[in-house]
Amino acid sequence: MNRILLIETATDVCSAAIAEGDRIISSGHISEPRSQASGLAPMIQDVLSRAGMHAGELSAVAVSAGPGSYTGLRVGVSTAKGICFGAGIPLIGIGTLTVIAQGVIRTGACTAGEDCAIIPMIDARRMEVYTAVYDSYGHQATDTSAVVLEPDTFASELQKYGKLIFAGDGAAKYRDMIPEKHIGRCVFVPSHPQAEDMAEAAFSAWQEKRFEDTAYFEPFYLKEFIAADPSRKMEAVLHPGK
Repeated sequence: MNRILLIETATDVCSAAIAEGDRIISSGHISEPRSQASGLAPMIQDVLSRAGMHAGELSAVAVSAGPGSYTGLRVGVSTAKGICFGAGIPLIGIGTLTVIAQGVIRTGACTAGEDCAIIPMIDARRMEVYTAVYDSYGHQATDTSAVVLEPDTFASELQKYGKLIFAGDGAAKYRDMIPEKHIGRCVFVPSHPQAEDMAEAAFSAWQEKRFEDTAYFEPFYLKEFIAADPSRKMEAVLHPGK
């Protein structure tokens, strides 16, 4: 039976798990924000140890591919690549919004065939989120996009589906915007993507041999990362009115 290491680092928290087929046999989580760089490698070693195996026995590594935190994605993908190169195994990329949508399905909040849409949201600061629409089977129905939330952002989905499930760490931003007549059909599931929820998609990719080019694979940032200019930050501190 193939065993796949699952790595999730796209938001402030991170997790790792070992899946045997689509069944989780070992997992670990770190809830401390921005702990990916220091905590990911020891956590991976721990989940491997508790599964009674080492990296050379893995069949593949699956990593959350974004969108999400620039730093978190870099750490996760770099770690996944290093393990793949060292063990000579393939790399699988799983979209982070897909991971969140699968988490909703795992909790039973939306069941296959139900008249509902799953709308995962990753906080992109201020009133912006990374989002897409998924059906009740966890299939992505719209392109991933960066959206500045407004009351009518999901007006068409509110008309089309009997129930909408907003999930992820950006979901709460939309709660107070929904027109009162629709609020009873909306469910909010504040959450973070979890490595365990990558298992089904990773196993499917393994079976279909949908592997990434390990050397050239890059996370899906969606928006270009712009580092703050330290001189401008200091200017803002010294002259806040300018």
